[in-house]
Amino acid sequence: MTTGDANAEGVRLQKVLAAAGVGSRRHSEELIAAGRVRVDGRVVEAQGMRVDPQTAIIEVDGERVVTRTGLVHLALNKPVGVLSAMSDDRGRPTVADLVADAGPGLFHVGRLDADSEGLLLVTNDGELAHRLSHPSFGVAKTYLVEIAGPVGRDVPRRLRQGVDLTDGPVRVDAVRIVSSAGSRVMLEITLHEGRNRVVRRLMDAVGHPVRRLVRTRIGPVYLGSLRVGRTRHLSRGEVGALYREVDL
Repeated sequence: MTTGDANAEGVRLQKVLAAAGVGSRRHSEELIAAGRVRVDGRVVEAQGMRVDPQTAIIEVDGERVVTRTGLVHLALNKPVGVLSAMSDDRGRPTVADLVADAGPGLFHVGRLDADSEGLLLVTNDGELAHRLSHPSFGVAKTYLVEIAGPVGRDVPRRLRQGVDLTDGPVRVDAVRIVSSAGSRVMLEITLHEGRNRVVRRLMDAVGHPVRRLVRTRIGPVYLGSLRVGRTRHLSRGEVGALYREVDL
């Protein structure tokens, strides 16, 4: 619900913006006065608007501001040996063990096999989790991949042109050699695919089995310097960018 009637139900827009971390109420009022705030696609032209923070689509300078209360959006650096699952009937360590203090109802976005490490997203925002995981949205993911060298020039070319796997062809969006020292080569690979163990299967198919695999990016979110086994809350900008990525 959005309305300019001060007696209507809802929360004043500047209060909602302040609670979402945009800035103080005074700063939020200045943003509104400058015409930099949109609600449900329309520029707000006056102070005093009340909105429902659970349903209103609010943007500042074209960037989505997520105002629903109670949402959790985390980046996790998954260690080797931890399952990409929220439970395991065999008692093995899972993602849930690393985010136990973040609250109930959490989902992990995407998967990394137990032998792989790096970035996972964890959230209780079910629709966002669903869309980020669904192949139709084609969210790009980037990996650092250690393989045995030397690597011929044909390997990056084959990966870009496409490789036939048992469940269909796969083509990477980008690949580059990050470093090469004797028998140790590091590649950076970006692709939209979400099939099971797809990077490992790709590298097997071109004759260079993966020694180590680290996911460093999911869409607009980067692993950065986050330590192994630790989490961090996504910034307001990162959350807004994820929403844009999947048309929310």
